[in-house]
Amino acid sequence: MSLFSGADRASDAALAAGLAVNDEAAATAFVRRFQGPVFGLAVSITHDAGLAQDVSQEVFVRAWRAAGTYDPRRASVLTWLLTITRNAAIDAVRSRRAIPADGALLEEMITATSQVTDPADEVVRHSQRDAAVARLRALPPEQARAVVLAVIGGRTAAEVSAVEGIPLGTAKTRIRTGLRRVRAAMEADHD
Repeated sequence: MSLFSGADRASDAALAAGLAVNDEAAATAFVRRFQGPVFGLAVSITHDAGLAQDVSQEVFVRAWRAAGTYDPRRASVLTWLLTITRNAAIDAVRSRRAIPADGALLEEMITATSQVTDPADEVVRHSQRDAAVARLRALPPEQARAVVLAVIGGRTAAEVSAVEGIPLGTAKTRIRTGLRRVRAAMEADHD
């Protein structure tokens, strides 16, 4: 008999503990309780319901494997599970990402973001593209390069680190800060 026959009323931490000892009723209750938030976050990251379903399954497998290491003092079960979800969804998106762009093509794109364009060319270009290029130009050059390498080039932070010859933490910071600045500029433009 399961310790979690009344799993509907069990605390989140108790369900995680039950998951750690392979209690079937606890595992079922755990999945039912958290499937909505897990799937919701997975969809918001992947933008693909089918992929989000695969990610959700992977999340619960990872949670089952790591349940014995869950520490309620560090985070709530939901926070712990959504962290697993975020990581799994990002892994899934990266694994589906196209092959990184050729280095010469990337150099052209990076150079294009740092050059002043002819006003006649501005008329021909699409306004959204121009706005994106302008936002990249507004960034410090090292952040613009990191963003272009990561977003357009499909490079991971580790690859950006290697290409730029900088520490991994610096590459991550440049990408994150650059993307935040671009997002803030986009939000300001929409307001």
